[in-house]
Amino acid sequence: MPHPYVLVAPNGARRSRADHPALPVTTAEIVSTAHACQQAGADGLHLHVRDKHGVHSLDQGHYRETLAELRQSVPGLDLQITTEAAGIFDVASQLQCLEGLQPTWASISVREIARAPDLAERVYGTCSGQGTRVQHILYNQADAALLDRWQAAGIVRQDQVERLFVLGRYETGQEEIPGELGSWITDNPPTTPWMVCAFGATEHSCLRSAGALGADLRVGFENSLTDPKGSMWVDNATSVAALKHSLEGATA
Repeated sequence: MPHPYVLVAPNGARRSRADHPALPVTTAEIVSTAHACQQAGADGLHLHVRDKHGVHSLDQGHYRETLAELRQSVPGLDLQITTEAAGIFDVASQLQCLEGLQPTWASISVREIARAPDLAERVYGTCSGQGTRVQHILYNQADAALLDRWQAAGIVRQDQVERLFVLGRYETGQEEIPGELGSWITDNPPTTPWMVCAFGATEHSCLRSAGALGADLRVGFENSLTDPKGSMWVDNATSVAALKHSLEGATA
C-alpha cells in the first residue's frame, strides 16, 4: 500500500518564535528547515515568507529569493507558495502576487477570493494560463459547495481540482478529533486529489485517519506545535519523522 504524500507547513502566517523557538522565519531558517524535513521524509514544502518585522508577507522579491535558495538547497522537494490573506491582504494583492511570481504551485482559499467575486475568474484564469497548479483551501462544506459552483460556471478551470480540507482553527485550546473527519469527508468521498491538515495535539491522529482514506497529508508548525501528549516537538523535522514512522507502522 503506497504511503501518502507529505507536505510540510513549517511556519504559517500567524505564529512566531514566541510560540516556538524553532519556528523558521528568515530565509536561512526556512531553507535549513526544508532540508531537515526532506531528510525526514517530506515530499513538499508549503511556503510562507515574512517581512523584516516577522510579519506575513506576499512580497514577490522575498518569495523569489527564498524559492531560489530552496531550489538550490533541496532539489526534488516540491514547493508550494501560499496566497493567504491573513487579514492583511486583499484579493487584488493576492492576484498581483500570482501574476508577478508565476509560481509552480499555489494554495488559494476560495473563501478569501469570494471577498472580490469580480476578480475570481481572473485569479483562476491567471493560474491556468501560466501553468500554476492550484490547491483549493476549504474550511467547511460551504467552501466546498462554492468551489463546486465556480467550477460548474467555468470560473475555476476543470483541471483545477486539488483540495486541502482544514480540520480545526487557530483558537486557544482548539483540538480536532479524528472522528470528525467522517462527517467532513466520508459522506462524500473525494474523487480528485485531496489533502488534509489538522490543528492541535491530535494532528497526527487526524492525518493517519485521512491517510487511510486515501488523502495526502500536510503536517507542521503552521497547524500544530505539539505531539499527542501535548509536549512541544523539537522542530518541524521531528514531527515529520514521527508522522512518517507512524504511517509506516499503519501500512506494514
